[in-house]
Amino acid sequence: MRIVFIFIDGLGISENNLLTNPCAHSEIQLFNIFLTDSFPKKVLFDGIVKPIEVQLGVPGIPQSATGQAALFTGINTAKLLNAHLSGFPNQKLRLLLEKHSIHLKLKNMGKHPAFINVYRPIFFKKGPEALIRYLSVTSIANWKAGLRFFSFDDLLSEQAIYHDFTNLELIKRGFNVPQFTAEKAGQILAQASRNYDFCLYEYFKTDRAGHSQDMSFARQLLVQLERFIFTVLNNTDLTNSLIIITSDHGNIEDLSIKTHTCNPVPLIVWGQRKNDLIADVNSLIAVTPAIIKLFNLG
Repeated sequence: MRIVFIFIDGLGISENNLLTNPCAHSEIQLFNIFLTDSFPKKVLFDGIVKPIEVQLGVPGIPQSATGQAALFTGINTAKLLNAHLSGFPNQKLRLLLEKHSIHLKLKNMGKHPAFINVYRPIFFKKGPEALIRYLSVTSIANWKAGLRFFSFDDLLSEQAIYHDFTNLELIKRGFNVPQFTAEKAGQILAQASRNYDFCLYEYFKTDRAGHSQDMSFARQLLVQLERFIFTVLNNTDLTNSLIIITSDHGNIEDLSIKTHTCNPVPLIVWGQRKNDLIADVNSLIAVTPAIIKLFNLG
């Protein structure tokens, strides 16, 4: 079995409200998931979705550092810090990720995991040690597990993709890289993921769109993201693969506020053993243990 994990930052489940929720608009086909729905719910491509909890028993608005660390370790990091930590992980979370990340767990099991996101040249020039205070949860976990970081060479050879899978952000910064359609990027991810037991891709423009409170931008972004995901699904053999999508906290689903939300996030799964994963996961901290369990079952 292979697992493709598409982590989408800042995507929650909210009300069916055209004024505040871009997911409620008619052009959105996959993320039109609402609090009033009955779960588990079927979605396109014979997938299943259910809401999972992100508050983790700690008052306050869920944030990226603790949410992502909980997601990728299976440990209640918000309770560990007694707070929700935004932005980048602090020293306590970095130490936790060094020992308990899903990246390391899978590597120690003899599996071949990869974090497929491409990094800019400055990362390789300065090195993770120099940039440690600005490294995301996924970057810290990948580094401390001793896994490879993908570069522009991998982007150009179509072995990996950037967090903005179109590469438009890179082009605007002056980098000489090709512009990809959502479909092209989806094909690259689907093809590249076949080389790994576990392939993680992180997309965080959704969180930025939520903070922008720009409905038109958010709708366009979600349509493009769905096209990317549909291409991954169309190019993946779901008889021997499992595709997982989830998030760390809500944001884009409620543009009436600029901050993150306390809404649950969707857990969407397709393919092999999807029912087992859905049954085992009710919160962020259950995702990593459920994945490890599936690999242990073979």
